Amino acid sequence: MHIRLATTADADAIGEIYNYEVANSTVTTDLVPRSPEAQRQWLTERSGARAVLVAENEAGAVVGFASLSPYRDRPAYATTVENSIYIDRNYQGSGIGRALLTELLEVARSHGFHTVMARVVSGHESSLGLHTALGFRVIGTEIEVARKFGRWLNMVVLQKML
Repeated sequence: MHIRLATTADADAIGEIYNYEVANSTVTTDLVPRSPEAQRQWLTERSGARAVLVAENEAGAVVGFASLSPYRDRPAYATTVENSIYIDRNYQGSGIGRALLTELLEVARSHGFHTVMARVVSGHESSLGLHTALGFRVIGTEIEVARKFGRWLNMVVLQKML
């Protein structure tokens, strides 16, 4: 496995991983898959300090990605980011998420961010376990703040100080 910064050439592979989760799971609260144009725009917005990393398998195919996004749009939050991690369903549980999040935290630290936030839908134990194993603390749960597939979803909020 190889981890590197994403480029716009990775947009289709990232979109395929993400859109599968949009359509089939509650790991994202998005309801509509991203178009190729929207995925490229999303990547473009996360260049520089707010990076996107991809994990490639031995054949060079993208099998996961992780990103840093603005936490809030007000200037006082500029040193806080929110992370996201998505792994191709065929590679989940293979350590790719841990490798991506470890590297993403180093990127955040090296760019001078102070805090990384994570929001995980309640019940996604593998994601909660990954975050807590890497030093995130659960700081609260937002009750029934999202609705997908006819179900109310709770959001667990985690924080890691860098």
